[in-house]
Amino acid sequence: MIPDYQTLMLPVLRSARGKEVTTRAVIEQLALDYGLTDEERDQLLPSGKQRTFDNRVHWAKGYLKQAGLVRYPSRGTFITTDEGNRVLDGNPQRIDNTFLRQFSSFLDFQSRKGTTSSNAPASAPEPVDDSSTPDEVIRAAYQQLNAALAADLLDRVRDASPQFFEELIIELLLAMGYGGSSEDAARAIGQSGDHGVDGVVDQDPLGVDQLYVQAKRYGEANPVGPGHIRDFFGALNLKKAQKGLFVTTSSFSQAAVQTGKDLGMRIVLIDGPQLAKLMIRYNVGCRDEDILHIKKIDEEYFA
Repeated sequence: MIPDYQTLMLPVLRSARGKEVTTRAVIEQLALDYGLTDEERDQLLPSGKQRTFDNRVHWAKGYLKQAGLVRYPSRGTFITTDEGNRVLDGNPQRIDNTFLRQFSSFLDFQSRKGTTSSNAPASAPEPVDDSSTPDEVIRAAYQQLNAALAADLLDRVRDASPQFFEELIIELLLAMGYGGSSEDAARAIGQSGDHGVDGVVDQDPLGVDQLYVQAKRYGEANPVGPGHIRDFFGALNLKKAQKGLFVTTSSFSQAAVQTGKDLGMRIVLIDGPQLAKLMIRYNVGCRDEDILHIKKIDEEYFA
């Protein structure tokens, strides 16, 4: 029988203790350890696009990552953190969601819906129990999927190069419809002499109306302060620009938000959660895996 993803958490963590391993290698080894048959290994999710066992290993690894027990040193690999090694030293009999709730980072992850700005209070997904209706279960699961996807997207963006981040922002703006249809309507700058501007989007064919972009690839615990906002304001003045977009993978301090308002110029602030939400909405760095159509009775048809 294929084990559930919580049962897989402990063996997944053990597999990466003190060494960088590929997810594919761990999947293959655990399939052997659990004695899965070829039929069980080939069992697919309802979408038909991924093996069930592979999917559960990925979920186990993702939850361990959100608890801070593993990290991703490079693409497709993971390794235990110091905290993960400490947990294994304690010889736990099982690791599951209840066990992971002792870690503040995992509690923060569970409280996110993937659609909440860091400037607003996060609200936890509604609990799912036996009294929940099927559509409530679906919506709660959808929130959990998006929260996990948003967290993974931000982790990967933070681990990427500054140039990649700047180009990502430009690609996202084009996907959102900024810059019209011109292929060269948006471009990353990010070089010496750019006066603190990382990208620019032409809002009209002649480039008369332009949107300037500042991108800060910061860790979650490193918020953008008011000084950065004032510097960006000065850069916009040098460019004689009227519109600015400041994007970060972290958050903005309250002082930074207030500074943006006090300066009077139209500077839009996009923090990490908002960025992840936009990437998901416009399929930048992610893609649709499956589409579910939820049907209901057409009362007028039977009237």
